[in-house]
Amino acid sequence: MKDNRSFFEKLTGSMRMDDGPETSLPESKSNGKAKSATGEAWFDEEGSEGELTVDVYQTPSEIVIKSMVAGVKPEDLDISITRDMVVIKGKRETERFVKDEDYFHQELYWGSFSRTIMLPAEVEVEEADAVEKHGLLLIRLPKIDKNKQTRLRVKG
Repeated sequence: MKDNRSFFEKLTGSMRMDDGPETSLPESKSNGKAKSATGEAWFDEEGSEGELTVDVYQTPSEIVIKSMVAGVKPEDLDISITRDMVVIKGKRETERFVKDEDYFHQELYWGSFSRTIMLPAEVEVEEADAVEKHGLLLIRLPKIDKNKQTRLRVKG
């Protein structure tokens, strides 16, 4: 039988969708976990880290970062700031009262998360402020005033 695959298909081991055998996935109850047709997890949830979603915007005097951190205790948040970058890390703990097989949908993220944000302008690290209220984390980062001047006395 002649192999009609292209050089690229032979090289990568891929095949055209219309060339391969038709398969269908078995119907199964979705419990919100990514599974293959064989029922195996597509990725290892242990050790994986979620990425925190953020809104970042600026005003004339500051850069503001907002993120939903509902269910995270303030002491479980770690925020590191440099003049041009912010790193937010944390962990959302869950109490396991429900067995995995009893879930119909499981979409909430539990575990470690982090996010690194490159800032569009340099900020005053010492004047930064972070507040969490009703699950919303608000970080205010005052911009460096590049026009600020001061006079120095020359010592003799």
